[in-house]
Amino acid sequence: MLLFDPLDGSSNTDNNMPLGAIFSVLKYGRTDRSPTEADLIRPGTEQVAAGYLLYGSSTMLVYTVGQGVYGFTLDPDIGEYLLSHERMRIPEKGKVYAANEGNYNKWPDGIRKYMDSLKVTDKATGRPYSARYCGCLVADVHRLLLGGGIYLYPGEVDKPEGKLRLLYEANPLAFVIEQAGGKASTGTTRILDVEAKKLHQRVSLIIGSRLDVEQAEAYVQGKA
Repeated sequence: MLLFDPLDGSSNTDNNMPLGAIFSVLKYGRTDRSPTEADLIRPGTEQVAAGYLLYGSSTMLVYTVGQGVYGFTLDPDIGEYLLSHERMRIPEKGKVYAANEGNYNKWPDGIRKYMDSLKVTDKATGRPYSARYCGCLVADVHRLLLGGGIYLYPGEVDKPEGKLRLLYEANPLAFVIEQAGGKASTGTTRILDVEAKKLHQRVSLIIGSRLDVEQAEAYVQGKA
């Protein structure tokens, strides 16, 4: 069974900026009937494959089947995807953050304090971080997969459930990032452990390098 976001970053279309597509594959074990919508509402831990396509200066396919993360780059001359990134690993810590800071005043205190901390000058901890946000989830997460750092799209004070969709945005990207050695969290719960209740369920997403996500979790949980 396939869940997918066919055009991530659609607001970038008219501006010639990066776009993506995200997919999640689930096993369907019955033979007596076709799947229903209810069959798609499954925990992220049951994914058998996940990944994304990135449409940027080159076209890439990045995916996992639970045995590491592999990247393939499209060679337009032959019309084939060629293995270009084998067993991709995200650095444990980065120097970049990606977030829509226009929502700063809507965020919970923990998230705002964490974001403020990233801008403090402290050479020992590699701060301040650089801001890199393009409005395409796939492109922002792909940058972090290669170079490390953290992406945040938290819930807001009056919308704690967040904006991104659990089943076909957060879960597949969490599967990829975890397989590459990173983390994906709501701030309090591992994304892949979030209980799926409906097809278009929204969720807060903090994803990226392990140490960066753990630091953000500490702020969200009032431990930092």
